[in-house]
Amino acid sequence: MSTDTPDLPDEVAERVQNVRVEDEMEQSYIDYAMSVIAGRALPDVRDGLKPVHRRILYAMHRSGITSGSGHRKCSNIVGDTMGDFHPHGDQSIYDALARMAQDFSMRYPLVDGQGNFGSVDGDPPAAMRYTEARMDSIAEELLADIDMDTVDWQSNYDDRLQEPTVLPSAFPNLLVNGSSGIAVGMSTNIPPHNLGEVIDATVELIENPDATIEDLMDHVKGPDFPTGANIVGRNAVHAAYKTGRGRIRVRAEFEVEERESGSDRIIITELPFQTNKARMIEKIADSVNEGTIEGIRDLRDESDRDGIRIVVELKQNAMAEVVKNQLLERYLEKTFGVINLALVDGQPQVLTLKETLVHYLDHRKEVVRRRSQYELGEAEDRAHILEGRLTALENADDVVDIIQDAEDRDEAKAELRAAYDFSEEQVEHIVRMQLGSLTSMEAAEIEDEYDDVTARIERLETILGDESELLSVIKEELLEVKDEYADDRRTSFIENTDEVTREDLIPEEDVVVVVTEQDYVKRMPVAQFDAQNRGGKGIIGGDIKEGDRVSKVFRANSHDYLLCFTNQGQVYRLKTYEVPEMSRTARGKSAVNLLDLDDGEEITAVVNTDDFEDDECLSMVTRRGMVNRTDASDFDNILSTGIIAARLEDGDELVDVEVTDGTTDLIIATQNGMAIRFDESEVTATGRRTKGVNGVKLRDDDAVAGMVAATDDDDRDLLTVTQNGYGKRTSLSEYRPQSRYGYGLVDIKTDGRNGSVTSVEAVAPDDHLVIMSADGQIMRIRAADISEVGRNTMGVTVMDLEGDDTVASVDVIPSAVARSETAEEDELEATDD
Repeated sequence: MSTDTPDLPDEVAERVQNVRVEDEMEQSYIDYAMSVIAGRALPDVRDGLKPVHRRILYAMHRSGITSGSGHRKCSNIVGDTMGDFHPHGDQSIYDALARMAQDFSMRYPLVDGQGNFGSVDGDPPAAMRYTEARMDSIAEELLADIDMDTVDWQSNYDDRLQEPTVLPSAFPNLLVNGSSGIAVGMSTNIPPHNLGEVIDATVELIENPDATIEDLMDHVKGPDFPTGANIVGRNAVHAAYKTGRGRIRVRAEFEVEERESGSDRIIITELPFQTNKARMIEKIADSVNEGTIEGIRDLRDESDRDGIRIVVELKQNAMAEVVKNQLLERYLEKTFGVINLALVDGQPQVLTLKETLVHYLDHRKEVVRRRSQYELGEAEDRAHILEGRLTALENADDVVDIIQDAEDRDEAKAELRAAYDFSEEQVEHIVRMQLGSLTSMEAAEIEDEYDDVTARIERLETILGDESELLSVIKEELLEVKDEYADDRRTSFIENTDEVTREDLIPEEDVVVVVTEQDYVKRMPVAQFDAQNRGGKGIIGGDIKEGDRVSKVFRANSHDYLLCFTNQGQVYRLKTYEVPEMSRTARGKSAVNLLDLDDGEEITAVVNTDDFEDDECLSMVTRRGMVNRTDASDFDNILSTGIIAARLEDGDELVDVEVTDGTTDLIIATQNGMAIRFDESEVTATGRRTKGVNGVKLRDDDAVAGMVAATDDDDRDLLTVTQNGYGKRTSLSEYRPQSRYGYGLVDIKTDGRNGSVTSVEAVAPDDHLVIMSADGQIMRIRAADISEVGRNTMGVTVMDLEGDDTVASVDVIPSAVARSETAEEDELEATDD
């Protein structure tokens, strides 16, 4: 095929280019794809909106259809949007408008609709000529300050008007309301979240720019769907926040209602997000008719304006668990595929949780900076005018004479400018001043206004010149939005109980967990250790690596959740069974395989718990005697990478942790044998990341050894064990309460024989003790075998140590557990006989 240009007029031939067809098609398709990606299908990371939603809201704002106005016909809104900003089909605009009004589609609807806007049954909205709408008040937060040069503008499609390229967005709408869309070769599917949680995470990022994704997940628990329901497990949520992608299982909320007649029923009250209720019920009915699902005799939809209620009536004596599992497998659970894809500077990017919030904060910085600059300009202009008026007031007689003597206004202005060096703007206002403004009251008002404007200028200059002040303004405005619009979570988390897991295969038993200074860890059944007499050497509890020593021993159930606190103030969470079970003589496994420990970080305290009570706190004490109380609920969601439990001063370390309920006393024991007891209410409960208050005064060579919690009527004893293997029991009643931050009372003598205090525990006589030495010897004795004596005594031999070995740690086996073990052993012996 010839590529020669045919005979054409010269002026036409100059414009003709020879282009390969495949090259032109490729470039045209790329241009089309980018137009769809950037101009239609993907939201902007800054305001979380696609162009159609942004244009609808701006058209409503421009027309004054705000939350304080009356509702306007949707056809009017659609017509304004299409005619001025969005030259596409009116139905696509109306669909976007209707979705912003649906409380089952948007976590926080941006449009207040009046009329039929569709339903969870898949019913479409009524025609736009029948429905009415106005902006919801929260949508106005997206548009706040848009007229203060806070965002860039662009020409509309026919160059008649200007439209914003992005909205100021006073809250992170991309995460709050989510988004979904299909572009060319890519798609986005961002779930909605709780406004309060997202704002808290944003504030965390303001206060701590180095916050990790795990720190932000302390606030953002997971998606919060408008239809409620339950998220199954947390791993997928964590993956989505860390990588921008994940598959989240969402399960309906339901309960099995047992009835005396034997005909049970399943009540479904919440459905997974974007589930069509009518179609789901239809499919369940088809499965029953086809025999795929057995045991259902009736299916009713009793939903009303108050919420969803689907009743599944079971046949007489049908197995509810079987029917429930069949429904779960087919209809009551669906997967939400998270793809956190948004436009960043016009380019599509998959974003992590932190990246999303960082881009939003960058946007808010720009908005607040430009708004402050705009307000500063207006304030300076007003101050300039007021300065002129004040000068005129100070020279009122001369100003009046000049104006009276002038032939016209222009001459008066020229004379005033020559006499007082006024600007054109100032002199214009002066010649227009009324005589009434010359009164002393009017003059005072002008002076007050000038003072206010001057203060405003100083404040705005501070904001523009100081990044921290700018961020404080953003933080304050975010918290105002939170106070106004935040609500409780609708979506809950449940554990995945449908599959057989490793946990199901592990028997429940009491175990001893041993941790060394170099963070080797292992567990052993408590039953391996028979109770011995006081003063024994114990048996080998571990083959300790050369240069390593045991630092901690504690008892737990194999299915307990363990909160592991470290010397650096971090806390980690894991199940006991995740600690590898090994023989007595085994060294153990490095804890870094289980927990993300830093160099030099050691486990110093462990709390065994499954669920905390609402009124419980975790009371913590450091080596230097600082005490901190934090609500236990702050430790509900802890990843293996850990979170900060308490802020420590340089050189300080976390030593011990106790669970308290606000009614206990704290007894802090020191290495030099002192002990102080005070009411825990003297330590105000605060959040994590605080350093606490002084709990005990320490002499130069002293440090905290441990802490116990006790009540006024506690009949237990305080067990004190020293470094060289000596110890004693003393009634808790002998430790009288004092005020916080004193030296306390003498608890035990720490001379050359005893050595310093290693451990303190609250024990009952029937309790058993597990004592482990630094070189790996372990023994189990009865608490009653240790003499009960008064304070300020030497104690008796508890463990016979060899060489330079020392007691490393002591833990308590409660009497109920000890008796249970004894009963099991007796039963086994009887069976053997």
